[in-house]
Amino acid sequence: MSGKIICYLDCVSPYSYFALLYLEKQRAALWSHKVEIDVVPVFLGGINVGSGNKPPWTLPAKAKYSTYDSARAKRYFGAPDIKTPDFFPILSLLPQRALVFIKAQHSQLFIQTFLDIFVDMWQNGLDVSKPELLGQVLKRRFSDSQIQDILRQANSPEYKQTLNDNTKEALDRGAFGCPWYWVTNTKGEEEPFFGSDRFHYMFEYLGLPWTDFELPPAKL
Repeated sequence: MSGKIICYLDCVSPYSYFALLYLEKQRAALWSHKVEIDVVPVFLGGINVGSGNKPPWTLPAKAKYSTYDSARAKRYFGAPDIKTPDFFPILSLLPQRALVFIKAQHSQLFIQTFLDIFVDMWQNGLDVSKPELLGQVLKRRFSDSQIQDILRQANSPEYKQTLNDNTKEALDRGAFGCPWYWVTNTKGEEEPFFGSDRFHYMFEYLGLPWTDFELPPAKL
């Protein structure tokens, strides 16, 4: 590989959803340039505590602004149907631990399952922190016996620790929110990036031939 993007995401973050949608749309193009994508589940609550950050809805000015920003992001990333569920925010430990296990044991279904969780939480209003509702989401990809195994393993010491380790790794790399990225370029240099609107900076850092948007002049 000529470069690598490690992307730290949590299903509780709608901007993580936007980031994953965008990265998946660009995956084939990135692969053609020999850039690898590695999506890593983390616990955003732990990142907030570890970094001293506060969720935007807890600060009145940020909460007010996010109404406008999220509407713009939904349109741009092609997810206009998402809405904040009435049970938000959730404690995302269970779905994130389940995703850690799925990545380890069912890697071919990992990305699609992450997207399923985003869709069912943010578009269909399912509280995926509840085992029975997370199980409903998993039925799209897994058998009943596999779902039982996923939910059991999500509560095992091994996968609890793996999620903790992932979260600590993100914190050690400077994370204060999600989506957080750790990017390695062709020179072996590494830098962090944050948010769902910094991909042009990321592509420039990777030395990719990206195209900026262009504002044409008005026709006279």
